[in-house]
Amino acid sequence: MAIIKIREVVGTSETSFEDALRQIIEREIRAGKKVSGAHVVNQTVDVKDGQINEFRVDAKIAYRWEEK
Repeated sequence: MAIIKIREVVGTSETSFEDALRQIIEREIRAGKKVSGAHVVNQTVDVKDGQINEFRVDAKIAYRWEEK
């Protein structure tokens, strides 16, 4: 029986929403998680002096949970 764990994470990027999501997924994989999917819950930007300063992605990351 497989158990899928969901973790909600916020990623940021100076370039795009896609890059912010990519950083979340890559970080989870580096941490040893077996990522199986992602659901973007929200996207926001930080604006300074009339320019987008930072892209933010709030995502739920799914991965196979294994006990050690």
